[in-house]
Amino acid sequence: MERQAQIDRRRFGWIAGAAALAAAARTRGEAPAGDPAAWRWLDTTQTEPEGAFRLARRGDRTWLVTPDGAPFFSVGMNHIDPATLRYPEHGDLLGERYGGDVQRWLRERVGPDLREWGFNSIGNTVEMASNGATNHKQSRYFTRAEYNAIGLPYCHQLPFAEFHHWDAQNRKPDFFAPEFADWCDYVAREYCSSMADDPDLIGYFYVDCPSWVHTHPHSRWRGPLFDPARLASDEGRRELFDLATQYYRVTHDAVRRYDPHHLILGDRYEGRGRMAEEVLQAAKPYVDVLSFQNFGEPDQIRDDLDEWAGRIGMPVLLADSGGKHVLEDGSHRHDTEAYRRIMDLTLANPECVGFHLCGAYMKNRIRRKGLLYEDETPDQPVIDAITRVNREAAERVDRMASEST
Repeated sequence: MERQAQIDRRRFGWIAGAAALAAAARTRGEAPAGDPAAWRWLDTTQTEPEGAFRLARRGDRTWLVTPDGAPFFSVGMNHIDPATLRYPEHGDLLGERYGGDVQRWLRERVGPDLREWGFNSIGNTVEMASNGATNHKQSRYFTRAEYNAIGLPYCHQLPFAEFHHWDAQNRKPDFFAPEFADWCDYVAREYCSSMADDPDLIGYFYVDCPSWVHTHPHSRWRGPLFDPARLASDEGRRELFDLATQYYRVTHDAVRRYDPHHLILGDRYEGRGRMAEEVLQAAKPYVDVLSFQNFGEPDQIRDDLDEWAGRIGMPVLLADSGGKHVLEDGSHRHDTEAYRRIMDLTLANPECVGFHLCGAYMKNRIRRKGLLYEDETPDQPVIDAITRVNREAAERVDRMASEST
């Protein structure tokens, strides 16, 4: 039996042709700072990329490039939630230590911690607030002011659609309905318009683990968005490509209506679920990076990233990953050896532009894993090990950047 996490290996000329036609509208800029012969901007969906993070190639590697022209490999922290400070057993820690001001907590504690630990970016901040077969909810999204209080480059998730594979509540969306376009316009107007001129924004994520052709125990009642049995026919494959094209076109257009500057990082695909190449090819003209969540073994993550980047021909971001040990009480602790191996394999992949750790920053009672306990006590051995990996990675990135000039 073929492994579930594989990409459908069928190749269809009509898919590649349609994607190429749509991609023709993407923009190309001048070379980044440094030797013009050594740098080449990649085509992206950005129509006014100056002053924002961009993508470029130097030597045999693809890089994120900061607004001031420096190569950047995103080492991000996911899942940062101030509500963890409010468990009643510890009193009002947010009030007692930070005057009840979330931005003060982010500025005085979170930002300094992450910089000290060697992280250089913020990934997806939302945290699990409930996790069950009938209710899986996540914390709220950060505002621009809250990201800025941390003081690191960041990614922001846009809630265009709720077909996450873990979603236990919502019905399937209709991407062709006018109200879907209305909602996308609202989301972009609410978030993108306020972040469009922020040089610290790396780009926008969409859905977390979209269930295009696979499900999760929480969403089996609903089924996948598209019946995978229909991929056995040319007609079914074309229908899925058209459906995904509609989704990515509408979401792309909504973002670009309010923000012509920043990268579109797109959905974070589930690496352990089935993915249809039709979906990834449909996304290609409308996103700038293929982002993935993957909690497989490090060797499998390496193989998957190699396959995705090579098959679709786009940069990849390991947007949510990490290893864990299960403790006697059922809670989890970070597997620092797995973290080291994953960092090594992402840096070794010339098309990978970053690795974001599935935190959390603080260990709440739902995810039950974090670098700080719920009273802000640090898990110091884990933090020390991750810090060493991150600092070594920063030195390696500097060497790679200088060697490719």
